[in-house]
Amino acid sequence: MSERNTHLQLKARHFILILCIVAIMVATFAIQLTTPRHAQAAGTGYWHTNGNKILDSNNQTVRIAGINWFGFETANYVVHGLWTRNYQDVLNQIKGLGYNTIRLPYSNQLFDAGSTPNSIDYAKNPDLQGLTSLQIMDKIINYGSSIGLRFILDQHRPDSGAQSALWYTSAYPESRWLSDWQMLATRYKNNPMVIGADLHNEPHAPACWGCGNPAVDWRLAAEKAGNAVLAINPNWLIFVEGVDCYGPGGSTSGDCYWWGGNLEGAQQYPVQLNVANRLVYSAHDYPSTVASQPWFSDPTYPNNLPGIWDKYWGYLYKNNIAPVWVGEFGSLLQSTSDQQWLAALVKYLGTGATGISWTFWCLNPNSGDTGGILLNDWVTVDQTKQAYLNPIEFPLDTGSGGSTPTPMPTNTPVATATATNTPTATNTPTATATATPASTPTATPISGNSCKVSYAVNQWAGGFTANLVITNTGTTALNGWTLTFTFPGNQKVVQGWSAVFSQQGSAVTATNTNYNGTIAPAATVNPGFNGSWTGSNLAPTSFSLNGKVCSAG
Repeated sequence: MSERNTHLQLKARHFILILCIVAIMVATFAIQLTTPRHAQAAGTGYWHTNGNKILDSNNQTVRIAGINWFGFETANYVVHGLWTRNYQDVLNQIKGLGYNTIRLPYSNQLFDAGSTPNSIDYAKNPDLQGLTSLQIMDKIINYGSSIGLRFILDQHRPDSGAQSALWYTSAYPESRWLSDWQMLATRYKNNPMVIGADLHNEPHAPACWGCGNPAVDWRLAAEKAGNAVLAINPNWLIFVEGVDCYGPGGSTSGDCYWWGGNLEGAQQYPVQLNVANRLVYSAHDYPSTVASQPWFSDPTYPNNLPGIWDKYWGYLYKNNIAPVWVGEFGSLLQSTSDQQWLAALVKYLGTGATGISWTFWCLNPNSGDTGGILLNDWVTVDQTKQAYLNPIEFPLDTGSGGSTPTPMPTNTPVATATATNTPTATNTPTATATATPASTPTATPISGNSCKVSYAVNQWAGGFTANLVITNTGTTALNGWTLTFTFPGNQKVVQGWSAVFSQQGSAVTATNTNYNGTIAPAATVNPGFNGSWTGSNLAPTSFSLNGKVCSAG
């Protein structure tokens, strides 16, 4: 072979080699172009804000789309419904319905040494036996976190008996409010599924926004508590509700709206926190069946509603000032007006990642004037309500890591909350559910005054919640009990819990359920009910247990 031929052959081989390399590069690039990229699931890690958006740790936009599950704020000192269901089953159902967050109300009294969780069927919840209320909260949060649910803790009221206009009372001062928030911030610091603190539920007059008086200026108090929380857990979101009325200089004599829903003052007097990008404003909104408001009778209703929402809280979102979270809204949906209201609100909140965040009130069926997503059996879902919410739900990732527990099969419950009203603003009182007893044991006769009964009322126009504490002051256990009393006025029991209530005229009978029929010596049970009244709402003057008159508590 000549030298020239050899040279030509080498050049040909080099050319073929180059063609092969180019072909491989083109093929690789084509694969990269045609292979679908898997988007990272939204919700990872700790959350923060930017403008009107809430973002995850990867700066993906997320949206709170959840539900309220109440009970820790009541004298049951635990979420309701555990008298008939397993808590993990309930959490699986919430997840299965498409909610991504639970707002968990509590009272400061929950953390007192004497606040014992009650109305739990331990046969259905054996791992809760012997736990404190806070330890049960841990259980709920830990399991919920493992299946991808987020949690917002809500200081719903200082004590378990009634709503409070201010974030403190004489029994639970501001210092206690702050220290409890610091305790919770420390306790859940390392769980990114606990996303933040709703500092106080539904502030209202004398609470003001921007008036400058530290005793009643909710904006200043929110800054104080928010900064105290962030000093311990700088990753939490701080949710700040509005007030009811706002006027010049932050006075309470101006425009009035729902309790906790008026955020007009945030434009002139914004909340300022020491950690940037942590503030979320929160509003509550309800329909006419909860309380009469002037906009419901406007001839342009319901077309006037978006303008109302823009004025009181929506402007913060639309002007890119801060994220807004509608922490409560709910209805029985039994009137055309209520249906129009909910349809308009859902449309206003919007769909997808750019929509306004929300948590529906509520899961519980025992919320008097709104009902819940769940019906009275605590299992069946109110599909009419759920159908309104499905379009505005927002899926997130599967949780905080580790294996995801296999959800237990269950129907998905929907719960609702009880809202209450005053002439100019309304609050949402927590209602409770009625447990269905199995066979009732024969009541143990008692002698003399070996029982004590206390009766505490939270009252509003036309309605009230009554909490009873029955104490066995004798030396032997009561196996089965029936409490009787007579209303002194025109009062009616509407819905009860932790007992089976019946009423004939003004005479009321409350009989134990299957889970609280035995009262040991010095032990207590805590039944209660929602009621209606006209004229006056005086307390009963005498209570009898198993036929014997009890002393007053």
